[in-house]
Amino acid sequence: MPEGVPKGAQLADGSYQVSATGPVYRGPGAPANGPMHHYMFELFALDTKLDVRPSADAFETRANVMKAMQGHILGKAVYGGLFRRPQ
Repeated sequence: MPEGVPKGAQLADGSYQVSATGPVYRGPGAPANGPMHHYMFELFALDTKLDVRPSADAFETRANVMKAMQGHILGKAVYGGLFRRPQ
């Protein structure tokens, strides 16, 4: 995904942005006055494009995506990072 993707539920390429607080990816949100937060990003290479529409609940959407991916995963990478908002 390129930098600067506009906010919105559905993007021009047909993909969706989903988070626990609504139809937009917000990025890391750790506060400046606390410990570093751990973030884990999972990237999957698939042999097909999924046709899963977001539900009202982001966690249900994730479960639906994970189920739809079964049998189509060619590879997986995991990226972990630490973040704390600058003061």
